[in-house]
Amino acid sequence: MPTGKILKELARYKIGTFAYIIHRHSLLRPEAEAYIYQDERINFREFNARINSLVHALQELGVNKGDPIGLLSWNCLEYAIVYGAAMKGGYILSRFNPRLGAEELEYLINYSEANTLFVGPELINTVNSLKPKLPTVRNYLSLEGPAEGMICLQEVLTSYPTEEPDVEIEENDPLHIIYTSGTTGVPRGAVYTNYHVWEDTRTYIINTGLQPSDRHIQVSPLFHIAGDTIFRSILYVGGCNIIMKSFDPAEALRLIQDEKATHMSIVPTHLVAILALPDVKKYDTSSLKMMWYGGSPMPLEVLKRGIEVFGPAFGQGYGQSESGPAITHLPREEHTVLGTPKQKILTSAGQPDTGVQVRIVNDKGEDTAPGELGEIIVRSKHIMREYWKKPEDTASTIIDGWLYTGDIGYYDEQGYVYIVDRKKDMIITGGENVFPREVEEVIYRHPDIHEAAVIGIPDPYWVEKVHAVVSCKKGAKCTAEDLIAFCKKHLAGYKSPKSVEFVDALPKNAAGKILKRELREKYWQESGRRL
Repeated sequence: MPTGKILKELARYKIGTFAYIIHRHSLLRPEAEAYIYQDERINFREFNARINSLVHALQELGVNKGDPIGLLSWNCLEYAIVYGAAMKGGYILSRFNPRLGAEELEYLINYSEANTLFVGPELINTVNSLKPKLPTVRNYLSLEGPAEGMICLQEVLTSYPTEEPDVEIEENDPLHIIYTSGTTGVPRGAVYTNYHVWEDTRTYIINTGLQPSDRHIQVSPLFHIAGDTIFRSILYVGGCNIIMKSFDPAEALRLIQDEKATHMSIVPTHLVAILALPDVKKYDTSSLKMMWYGGSPMPLEVLKRGIEVFGPAFGQGYGQSESGPAITHLPREEHTVLGTPKQKILTSAGQPDTGVQVRIVNDKGEDTAPGELGEIIVRSKHIMREYWKKPEDTASTIIDGWLYTGDIGYYDEQGYVYIVDRKKDMIITGGENVFPREVEEVIYRHPDIHEAAVIGIPDPYWVEKVHAVVSCKKGAKCTAEDLIAFCKKHLAGYKSPKSVEFVDALPKNAAGKILKRELREKYWQESGRRL
C-alpha cells in the first residue's frame, strides 16, 4: 500500500470505472471484510493485491488491454479475482454457464474469441476434451487448485507483484459480455462498457439503499446478469459479499443467521425451495433487510407466504440480459399492501427506475393506452451497447435507441408495469391468446402444488393446447382432473389446462429460471417450430 500522498493516489484511476472502485477501497477501507467463501475471508487490501498479481501475470502471458478472456466456473472467491482483473486490466470478460453441454460451450467460447480461459474444478475434464476445438484460446488457468495442462491460479496469485498495473481504463472501454440464457435459441452476447455498468450499479444501489456495512449472500450465479448486478453493487459501496458456490436453501438461511447478512438476491424458485423447508422458521433471519427478487415473475401466493415468514423484507427488480438490467422496480415499502386495495401492485414489476424510460407499444410501434397489451421497450444509459459480433441482431433489437425486450405487458394510470409473459411463450389455442403466467398464478394457489410451468403443445383440433407441467408438495396426491377442475373455477375454459404432466422437479437453468424451451422441445421437435 502506498504511503504519504493518499489523496493523490486515489486519483490514479478514472471515476466511472471499477478499477477506481477497487483501488479506492484498498486505500480507504483496507481492513474491511470484502469476501467470504467457505473458510476463507479476505479484506479489500488483499482483494486488490490479488487482482494486481493476476493482471501482471496475464500481461506476461501476452494478454493485452481489450482482449477477450473467458471464465467457466461456479461461484467462488477466485471468480471474483478474475472479474476484478478484467476491471483493472481492461479485458473483456465472458462468463459462461457451467451447466451447458460441451457442444454449447464450444460454440460460446469460440464466439467470444477469448484468448485465455479460466476453468473451475468441475469443468476441467470438459474443457480438456474441447481444447482441440478452441483455436483462439492460448492460455488455460485452473481455479481452486492445480489441474493437468493448465496454469494454477492459486500459484499465480502468490508469484507476481502486487503493485498497481500500468493500464489506463476508460469509461467507454468494454468490460464484459453477458450471454442471453439460450432458452429461446442460440445465446447472444450483450456487450457492456464500464460506463454502462457504472450507471446500472448506481441505479441498483438507489433502489436497495446499500451501505458499506451491508453483508450480502451471493446466491445467484455470477455469469447471470442478476448475480452480476448485486455482486458489483456490493463492491461499489464497499460491503461484504458472502459467496455460495451454488444455491442450497438451508445453507443460505444458515449463512444469514451466522454471518448476520442483510441482503440476499433470489429468483422465485429459490423462495419456493426455502419455504418448502420444514424448519424454515428455526433460523434467525432478523438481520435481513432485503430479499430482492427478479429473474421471472413471482407468483403472488408464493410472495404472500414469503412475507409471512420473513416479514417486509422483499423488493423486486425487473430487467433482462440486454437492458443493463435495471428497467423497473417495486420497493420494499410497497410490499406492505397485502390485504389493502393496493394489493394488486404486488403482481406488477413496479414503476420505471430513475433514469429509465419505458414504453409499451403495439405491433405497429404505437404507444398503448393503460390496460392494453403490448411489447415493453426501454431506453436508458445502461442498456447494452450491442450484441457481440452480431450487427444485424443488434439493429433489430435496438431501434432508434429503444431496446425491444420481447416481453408482453401493460401499465396502469400510476405507471406500474405488469408483465404478462414473454412474447414467444404466448399460447394461441383455437384462435385465442393465452399467457402462461396467468394460468400459473392460479395453479400456484392449489394447496398441493410446489412448482408449475404452463406451455403450449400441439393438438390436432386446437392446433395448440394449454398444457401444465407441475411438481407436487411432498405427500400430496393431486390428480390431473383435480387441477383442471380447480383452474376452471378461476379461469375461462380456453385458458384452463387441457392436459397435466406430473414431474419430480422442473428443469431450471443455473439462475433458477424454469426452462420452458426444454419442456416444449419433446412436443415440438418434429414440427420445425422455433422454440
